[in-house]
Amino acid sequence: MKVWKKATDDFSKKNIDITRIPKHLAIIMDGNGRWAQKKGLPRAIGHRAGVEALREIVRGSNDLGIKYLTIYAFSTENWKRPQTEVGILMSLLNEYIRKELAELHANNVKICILGHREDMPADLREACATASKKTSDNTGLVLNVALNYGGRSEILKAVKEIALEVKNGILDADQITEEVFESHLFTKGCPEPELVVRTSGEMRLSNFLLWQAAYSEIVIVDECWPDFNRESLLKTISNYQKRDRRFGGISEC
Repeated sequence: MKVWKKATDDFSKKNIDITRIPKHLAIIMDGNGRWAQKKGLPRAIGHRAGVEALREIVRGSNDLGIKYLTIYAFSTENWKRPQTEVGILMSLLNEYIRKELAELHANNVKICILGHREDMPADLREACATASKKTSDNTGLVLNVALNYGGRSEILKAVKEIALEVKNGILDADQITEEVFESHLFTKGCPEPELVVRTSGEMRLSNFLLWQAAYSEIVIVDECWPDFNRESLLKTISNYQKRDRRFGGISEC
């Protein structure tokens, strides 16, 4: 078990303004299989290499002072993949949560699972429940693991829950606000991500945080996820800090 020490990188030399770090970073971790295939390796090796990349990015995010890190680990559409690959992914996720829990807890990381747990294998559900409970009082980096998650199904879940509250007289229709709607999302209590990063060069959100990412800055990087490292993270933060965030308004000349 390691207690993390802040890295000694001089952020100013890497064009990073440490006072303008995004509070919430979301990452679509894409390209494990392609990374492996390019090297003539089984896709499973790519997924395992992706887990190693995740370790580095969690620690790098902590060093930068990012408060919320949301990772897209397994989507509701990923069930369409071959069952052997789904099994490998579930096993690796289970292994990561169980093996990393002690270290993450020792470093004050709070683990939250975003998604539909009822469809997961029993051992993975148990690992998720244990991790969430053990770290629930931690006050450091919040690690949101989007697992069996889909933005559309999340929105539909919120709509059904609100409709039931209206039907049961708990809520009036004219009381439905954005804040009420957001309280029914998996990300309840989290700020919207200022920055969404997708690896492997693909130019789409793939059903990730569809409500929450309405005004997020999006950075697409060419590296497949296993090659995304601390230096890559710093480059994306530098890219983000050069953006002019207008939220539908206009810039001052």
